[in-house]
Amino acid sequence: MHAVSTISTSPKVSHARKARRRIARQKKAVRIFPRPTSGPLRPIVHGQTLKYNMKLRAGRGFTLEELKAAGISKKLAPTIGIAVDHRRKNRSLEGLQANVQRLKTFKAKLVVFPRRARKFKAGDSTAEELATATQVQGPYMPISREKPSVELMKVTEEMKSFKAYNKLRVERMNERHIGARLKKAAEAEKEDKK
Repeated sequence: MHAVSTISTSPKVSHARKARRRIARQKKAVRIFPRPTSGPLRPIVHGQTLKYNMKLRAGRGFTLEELKAAGISKKLAPTIGIAVDHRRKNRSLEGLQANVQRLKTFKAKLVVFPRRARKFKAGDSTAEELATATQVQGPYMPISREKPSVELMKVTEEMKSFKAYNKLRVERMNERHIGARLKKAAEAEKEDKK
């Protein structure tokens, strides 16, 4: 008789692997200091398809148009921790403005370290800013969607007596017969003039 083995669908992560990954994350954080641990800044984009297009998520990179509007050159952007995607297109003004604002906020908070210690160039941060700079752990400028506010109110008698279905039917009928009614009104006006 053969023994039947069951395969677990959920992968079991050993304690050793967890520790190894945590140590690797810590080493990476030390290696990339003072840059944020979460990687470069990414734009806010809408998901694709009808199912996900109302959701906001992080995109691959900022468009050249967004960088230009924020006053950042496309060559400088990757060097200061901004992801660039030259293929993406801006299809709405709201999205463009939101990402330009995101870039401007990032630029205002940015602390630029000189390439060589004690050799400051134009655009580098001051010595005081460098002394107080800390590495950002976790997500930097996370994407959050505002929840719509709900106003509560008392239900009045007028609201209870209102028949929404009937009102919709009447309005639908009015829309359907508007052409014929306008024509009839125009003919009646002609008759009055005679």
